[in-house]
Amino acid sequence: MTSLVQLLIKMLADGQFHSGTELGESLQVSRAAVWKSIGKIEDLGLKVHAVQGKGYRLEQPISLLDRQKIKSALDAQVSALIQEIHILDSIDSTNAYAMRQLQEEKSVSLTSNYKIYLAEQQTSGKGRRDRTWVSPYGENIYLTLAKQFETGIGVTEGLSLVVGVAVARALADLGIQGLGLKWPNDVLHNRKKLCGILLEMTGDVFGLCQLLIGVGINTYCRDEVMQEVDQPWTDLYKISGKRLDRNDIASATVSHIVRALDDLADHGLAIIMNEWKALDLMEGHTVELQFSGDSITGVARGVSETGALLLETELGVQSFIGGEVSLRSIGRNDS
Repeated sequence: MTSLVQLLIKMLADGQFHSGTELGESLQVSRAAVWKSIGKIEDLGLKVHAVQGKGYRLEQPISLLDRQKIKSALDAQVSALIQEIHILDSIDSTNAYAMRQLQEEKSVSLTSNYKIYLAEQQTSGKGRRDRTWVSPYGENIYLTLAKQFETGIGVTEGLSLVVGVAVARALADLGIQGLGLKWPNDVLHNRKKLCGILLEMTGDVFGLCQLLIGVGINTYCRDEVMQEVDQPWTDLYKISGKRLDRNDIASATVSHIVRALDDLADHGLAIIMNEWKALDLMEGHTVELQFSGDSITGVARGVSETGALLLETELGVQSFIGGEVSLRSIGRNDS
């Protein structure tokens, strides 16, 4: 994307009409160049209304990501644990981009602090099990936190649960109530998916490794864009009735995840277990777990002390560390 298109989006972000003359003079380009760039904005999926005598405006105002706004909203404790914040425009995915950055920096001495990557748009966003994550321009949160560990993949034990709880805390701080968690870390509202979390790791199994925590939060989703989504979904606008500032959402999410992982390192998984149980949507329900091309049905009995799913079947209570749980057909079983 050209810098002209980016600047034009910033000017139109308020959702108000701006004449071609005003835009051209502000950007020091011709009205023809403005018109051509409007076409490129529409190619991104943003709807632009053009009215003779008034000019151009976006169909809906958007809150563009602002590094300084996000950074200034972080408290000193969290800021001290963050090395960098990157605001990206249109990329394949924040996790993929962060992974490439880590690969390029392998020969460089890395700190153990977080690197934060946020994007306006993902062209190849993905969720767990390689599902597509719909990622239109300027409408949702596409976030990756990257961190280096020296203790191998053992550090990820129970991490999915911790991140899920942290995101639920962040959204609650923003006034969103009625949230629940579906193991291992989907955040739902009224049983509709609001947020997905993807953890990826590279490096030494027993030594130095890099962890990527990908978070996608639906903030404002147009129905026509979400038609390809194959499960019930919702967004913060539908829940709250207002357009929340994406910078506020990003800073709250980063803050709570960083704090939660800091607490995990100091106190272990037990520190969030009561919160997890209060948010658990599955406990006591009959669910189906799909894994490795197979499936098993049982009654969810919470999670183990390491974060594994506990499922009661004919063979007794079994624990599972991976798989996909279906909540589409739920029955309550408290026996």
